Amino acid sequence: MSAIARFFRNVSSEMHKVTWPTRKELLTYTVTVVITVILFALFFMLIDFGIEQIIKLIM
Repeated sequence: MSAIARFFRNVSSEMHKVTWPTRKELLTYTVTVVITVILFALFFMLIDFGIEQIIKLIM
């Protein structure tokens, strides 16, 4: 049991060392991720559409 208690004390100690983002930073990071995901989705959608058209031309 002491090993488990020591583990959770260490976890608590490490959590106090974490630098948490501010609300503004979090919003900025979230918007960046959402925009990046949308751009990647559009990119792969265009690639998929292009491959589909090439396959239709071949068939």
